[in-house]
Amino acid sequence: MSSQATIKADKTLDCKGLACPMPIVKTKKAMEELQPGQVIEVQATDKGSLADMQGWAKNTGHQYLGTIEEGEVLKHYLRKSSPNEVKEESTFPYTISHEELQAKIDANEQLTILDVREPAEYAFNRIPGAKSIPLGELEERLKELNPNDEIHVVCRTGSRSGMACQLLAEKGFSKVKNVLPGMSGWTGKTENNQ
Repeated sequence: MSSQATIKADKTLDCKGLACPMPIVKTKKAMEELQPGQVIEVQATDKGSLADMQGWAKNTGHQYLGTIEEGEVLKHYLRKSSPNEVKEESTFPYTISHEELQAKIDANEQLTILDVREPAEYAFNRIPGAKSIPLGELEERLKELNPNDEIHVVCRTGSRSGMACQLLAEKGFSKVKNVLPGMSGWTGKTENNQ
């Protein structure tokens, strides 16, 4: 008899093969159909989905229970909170467009570009000079950043970077901006590890 209890989920959502932000988009939609207290199992292969799920749950008040890795698949478990525990999902109010960021880079302004995507995404395509700290590691690595610096946070579409900005603002970083719409629309210079 195995001592490990099987985790029973009320709903299973297949997000295998989908890249950020799709697992979160689908999870939000599926969560609306659950009753408070019910548990959803989200199956994803995108490594970035772990930090996404944790950040989204923290942002909305739903409960992130944990993740089990089975080979390539990450099984995330989330519990739907009751309406009085749920908070309106907030988006980070301070943003900067690609054009504005490019102008600052061209003017050699002192700024930090923080890339919160997964290391593989960063390796293949990044803004020159961007610093890589994946969203899931940001809290432990805050000391690598200066709270007084102007920090521009980038991910693929703007959702992970929005969560990162919120985390930084809560930790006393005052000059933080979310780069929208993220690397998916970046037309400026890029570099890679090749």
